[in-house]
Amino acid sequence: MDHADWERAAAVYVPLAAAIIARLLYGRRPRQFAACLLSVLWTLPSLLLLQRLNEYAGWWSFAAGSEVAFRGMPLELFFGWIILWGLVPQLALPRIGIIWCAVVMVALDCIVMPMCSSAIYLKAHWLVGEAAGSGLVLIPALCIGRWTYENTHLRRRAALQITTSGMLFLFLVPEIIFALRPGTGWGPLFGLSSWARQISLQMILLLAIPGISAVTEFAERGFGTPIPYDPPQQLVTSGIYRYCANPMQLSCTLVMATWAGVLRSGWMLLAAGVSVVYSAGIAAWDEEEDLARRFGSEWRDYRSAVRNWWPRWRPYHSGPPALIFIARSCGPCSEVRTWLEARSPLGLQIVDAETLPAGSIQRMRYEPGYGSGTVDGVRAMGRALEHLHLGWALCGAALRLPCVWQLVQLFLDAAGLGPRVISCELDMSPQHTDRELSSRP
Repeated sequence: MDHADWERAAAVYVPLAAAIIARLLYGRRPRQFAACLLSVLWTLPSLLLLQRLNEYAGWWSFAAGSEVAFRGMPLELFFGWIILWGLVPQLALPRIGIIWCAVVMVALDCIVMPMCSSAIYLKAHWLVGEAAGSGLVLIPALCIGRWTYENTHLRRRAALQITTSGMLFLFLVPEIIFALRPGTGWGPLFGLSSWARQISLQMILLLAIPGISAVTEFAERGFGTPIPYDPPQQLVTSGIYRYCANPMQLSCTLVMATWAGVLRSGWMLLAAGVSVVYSAGIAAWDEEEDLARRFGSEWRDYRSAVRNWWPRWRPYHSGPPALIFIARSCGPCSEVRTWLEARSPLGLQIVDAETLPAGSIQRMRYEPGYGSGTVDGVRAMGRALEHLHLGWALCGAALRLPCVWQLVQLFLDAAGLGPRVISCELDMSPQHTDRELSSRP
């Protein structure tokens, strides 16, 4: 073995030894496995993405001699960095803040990388690459791991989990296939005309909406995430779950199958088939057993009405109805109310906003029948749409996506459909009094 071989071996075994020693010293801690798993899952595709950027920027290069390389990076260094940035901070530095933890890891990298001159050739601007790696790989891995371990920042870590899934299935899996079965690679995607590529990507985004909406629903209504070691604390039967019991796996399979068509890869299509087998077999058995144990008859009633892979057309509903407060005295609002009533929403009761205390409402408001989740404005309309049918529910899910609803709300406000001051004078006629007052929260 030459000097470069020793350095590549040390790149794997030194971080691995550090992770094992830290695990033995600190022992097993609650939520630690989930934190380590998510940190590693983020590091895998993001580190490969960093290497792809390095191929164009030329921050560093690797010495020849390694028998196996992944996109020009020796596998020993690839896995060593995954362990160093994905596992070691979660196991060895659990009490240090994220920023200081990142400082420690970057300082360690800046010391060690110049010492490995036989395996890594650093170029003039390698510190730029180090900064890019910190922002793209290290800091997000620290955040998703630490937030999971401490059970904080639920919505942010759910967003990171969505991004992780996208990078794993749309980037890492194809890259592995291209490495094992060399061919045209990403050529079919970039070989499409501009309009065809845009339509293909938009189709994939549309197919991903149910899965993204399901993860968001887990965070907002279930107070958990899709990771089995960080599950929702409440049974989620709202949103897209009114129509399909397993929208994440269905959405993932459709996205991967479409992506296989865009890339013209039979192996990618096979990967989509493997995900179906896993979802319908091992995952379904484990999840149903766990949910039946935790939620009992509530889960069994839901599953008797909602299937895994074949969505309902009309929504599932149980328990008290949700309420949407729409002002009767507002012209545009009353038109929305009439539109909703004409479509016979299921599990949704429309109530005059004037029944609420003065000054407590300025936009239409949606309140779920149980639990938390009150929203106003565009998001309230998105929630109301899930009570109509599957088509409108998907539109509502897209409307409630992060960044989308803020942009739509901004546009509506600029168009003059912003907040309204609602009068609290009630129409006390018999036909309104009983229903509206009984609906007061």
